[in-house]
Amino acid sequence: MNRKKKLFLNVGTAIGYQLITIVCGFVLPQFIIPYFGSATNGLINSITQFLTIITLCECGVGAVVQSALYKPLADRNDEDISKVVISSNRFFNKIVRILGIYVIGLMVFYPIIVKNEFSPLYTASLVLILAFSYLVQYYLFLTYRLLLNADQLSYIQLGAHSIALIFNAGLTILLIKLGASVHLVKLGSVVAFFFQPLLVKIYIDKRYHLNLKLPLTEEPLKQKWNGLAQHIASVVQSNVATVVLTVFSTLESISIYSVYYLVAHGIRQIIITLNTGVTAMLGNMYAKNESETLNQSFSMVEFSFHTLVTLLFGITAILIIPFVRIYTVNFTDAEYIQPVFAALMVLGQATYCLRIPYEMMISVTGQYKQTQMSSIIEAAINIVTACILVLIWGMEGVAVSTILAMSYRMIYLVIYNKKNILKRPIRHFVKHLAVDGVSLALMVAATAWINVYPTNYIEWAGVAVVVALTCILVSILVNLIAYKDVARTTFKKLLRR
Repeated sequence: MNRKKKLFLNVGTAIGYQLITIVCGFVLPQFIIPYFGSATNGLINSITQFLTIITLCECGVGAVVQSALYKPLADRNDEDISKVVISSNRFFNKIVRILGIYVIGLMVFYPIIVKNEFSPLYTASLVLILAFSYLVQYYLFLTYRLLLNADQLSYIQLGAHSIALIFNAGLTILLIKLGASVHLVKLGSVVAFFFQPLLVKIYIDKRYHLNLKLPLTEEPLKQKWNGLAQHIASVVQSNVATVVLTVFSTLESISIYSVYYLVAHGIRQIIITLNTGVTAMLGNMYAKNESETLNQSFSMVEFSFHTLVTLLFGITAILIIPFVRIYTVNFTDAEYIQPVFAALMVLGQATYCLRIPYEMMISVTGQYKQTQMSSIIEAAINIVTACILVLIWGMEGVAVSTILAMSYRMIYLVIYNKKNILKRPIRHFVKHLAVDGVSLALMVAATAWINVYPTNYIEWAGVAVVVALTCILVSILVNLIAYKDVARTTFKKLLRR
């Protein structure tokens, strides 16, 4: 199977996986909030954000592992592949022990930080169950899932995870209907997610000839600590909002935040799915020294991301309030309609997605040490501004701080790529932003006549179709004018596929 076929299979499976994730993410709160209340939902989301650090190695060291695997996979060097796997497994085993200490600390101190109607034992035990669920998902045979990603076979593990998500959703709803406690419901998730990593391990044993007893004379993952440092900063950056709201606000406000985050983050995850297959493809080109092909492919990737981000988040900005109004109609213990916050949340997630192509090249070339400080500065900007602005503007202030921090990192990555990797003039990026702004303004203007006050999901779906088609037409016309050659080439390839 060539890399183009792998790319489309990976992207197709990844999009399906993200759609399942989004649907499950929307469905489950519809049962959790009415049965357990907004405070419990806020507590779960708050704990979850504190536990997101558990994912740091998949996106931090995980990226380093994948970068180290591109070359031996391209050369089909089983010995070097085995060495990377051995080093990766050793490192992750150390991290699991460190995270065990973190979870114990969280069980002790989190109930003290969060002042609510729940007892310390209730909160601490929920922390333990949620932590165990994360550990099962992210650390059981993690290296093997990274190997599949690097070999452009991510559709294998994503397919298995999709099945686990559906099983988890069904089991969760069943347990809630049977009157189970929130602890038992979340314990059911541990069971649901246990089988996915086992299926991956079975596939790995059949496909690869790994020798996990090889001695390591040198370290094959030289930048693993730099990757870890970058992702720790990224995790801090991603979770500052919830932590700040936990300290300075109420659990109800976190529940409100989580609803809008669920929508905007869902769109962000759909876009990120493209990163899985595309990064591996670009990594294969880089490993084979195909410089001209790499530059041409990056131009199409950059154009595609800017176009897709503007289109999807433009549609989201128009439809998010009507959706939330229907989604929260039965949630009467907090005010969920927050238009200004919704706009800021969408803008923040769009800003994050616009920088993905430039982050790809850092992963492809393995330049984590060189770009480490910028990720730390990004997190610092977010922490400082969030703590100040939350006191002035509440949730909206936290959203503004996220936008400021993400904008800094995006600009830095564009400049770094220009100077050190692809040598692309910055005017290309500036033009993309200008076209993005024009497209967004025209989308809003073109849909101003549409009634965006539906009263149920069927009416909302009808409105969404009209809005989406209008925005797609606007996006195509604008990009055909602004990027005649690359737009035509990209659209033709997409239609042909």
